[in-house]
Amino acid sequence: MKKFTPIFPIQKRTFDLQTTQKPNQMLFFFGKDCLTVAKALALSHQNIKGSWDEATRSRIEKSEQATGYIAKKSKATYGINTGFGPLCTTKISPAETRKLQTNILKSHSVGVGKPIDSELVRLMMVLKLHALSFGYSGVSFALLERIQWHLENDCIPIVPEQGSVGASGDLAPLAHLFLPLIGLGKVRYQNREIETAEALQKAGLKPIELGPKEGLALINGTQFILAHAVKLVEKMHNCLAHADLIGAMTADGLQASIMPFSPELHQLRPHLGAVHVANNLHLLLENSSILQAHEHCERVQDPYSLRCMPQVHGASRDAWLHLKNTVETELNSVTDNPVIFDINHTISGGNFHGQPLALPIDYACLASSELGDISDRRIYLSLLGDRGIPKLLMAETGINSGFMMLQYTSAALASENKTLCFPASADSIPTSLGQEDHVSMGAFGARKALQVAENTTKILAIELLCAAQAIDLRRPLKSSETLENVHREIRKHISFATEDRIFSADIEKATALVESGKLLELASFSNPKNTKTHGLFEIY
Repeated sequence: MKKFTPIFPIQKRTFDLQTTQKPNQMLFFFGKDCLTVAKALALSHQNIKGSWDEATRSRIEKSEQATGYIAKKSKATYGINTGFGPLCTTKISPAETRKLQTNILKSHSVGVGKPIDSELVRLMMVLKLHALSFGYSGVSFALLERIQWHLENDCIPIVPEQGSVGASGDLAPLAHLFLPLIGLGKVRYQNREIETAEALQKAGLKPIELGPKEGLALINGTQFILAHAVKLVEKMHNCLAHADLIGAMTADGLQASIMPFSPELHQLRPHLGAVHVANNLHLLLENSSILQAHEHCERVQDPYSLRCMPQVHGASRDAWLHLKNTVETELNSVTDNPVIFDINHTISGGNFHGQPLALPIDYACLASSELGDISDRRIYLSLLGDRGIPKLLMAETGINSGFMMLQYTSAALASENKTLCFPASADSIPTSLGQEDHVSMGAFGARKALQVAENTTKILAIELLCAAQAIDLRRPLKSSETLENVHREIRKHISFATEDRIFSADIEKATALVESGKLLELASFSNPKNTKTHGLFEIY
């Protein structure tokens, strides 16, 4: 008998998950390089190319050989020569092992609901390529090349949004994701949604015949939850940065004190997020003539939504950091089952369970909602007219309602977010005839967390409109140089309002501006002197 050595010798794999070096490489090696949020997004957008080095390819091929050998043995090995889930004791003959793998993609394609966005589908494929390339899954290199072909040729599978309980990984969405490999399902190809068979015919390709365990390796894993979590890290990061920037504008427009953002105060309670936000706000407001004009006013203190921005925004930043670190651990993990170490060592475990992601996602969902909630309170404050600027942010009200109704929308969005904050991971419904008796529900948690981040983006866009209006109403006084640069950019897209107009158009423009990140380019949040948080809250 040919002697097999371990495919990928057990070793401690460590990655610098908080590196401050931005990716500048144009080539990423699956199964070898450390995948980060930024690199995953770049690969999905095809801004960098994914490939394999010879050592990784050799490891993948040895893993395939080991799986083929196991499939022929009489000893039962889950998913290779047995059925799945509650059928794990049903032995499958060597002649039927390939059909078993095809059948699992068919039977598990039970997703319902709207198709998820193509960007998320592309992310799922990138994440699966990296996970399979570690060489513990027993798949062929040809299978990985076909997945890569779909990415490079923009032949994107249609994946329904509902159907995963986040237990044995994301079984249903992953089954839909990889139906096209065997010529089934639908894809978006050449600007059309068509049957996979038609797309393959156009491309001159034939469906792949799956080998032992390949179907199971494709559907086991957390790539649906993880793709959504990657996007959540990105969207939350954008919200967090804009919350500080827009909050600083509101604070100046309402003549709030800069003292609560003093560094010496936050050294006494040095939570990383709070220290970081206080530093941002202090830098943004320094040298503002609006600030200097009320330096000796009699107001003792400001409401919490202004005064406690470091504590509230900072807590959300800490939640985001927890999510980012968890996501980047998961990005470089094997979430398959069973795991193939060599022909004599396979382990059927639970690396596919979504709970490690589900809990931080629920935490981040709440953190996103809180950003929107405190932003709505600042919007409300700006309309009161008790800080030297007109009520409802407009000089002539009565015939004009001013900015009154904008806060109705922010209130509606904030309330919707609160409802969406119920933790999905608090629920568990047994599946697979009790074999999967505890599930994470992380897939739904991830979907709704993204919705909360999108709602929060719109709330911040509304605050942006109010803050810019308040700054204008302070003229001839000026804000800091940075905030004036930001204000000028806003006014290139949205004019000062002297009378009522259709404000939904303004909200759309402001939302687009926040989503673009253009304002952040004008605002420097980076302070190398602050070594405790410098680079920590960035995406690389």
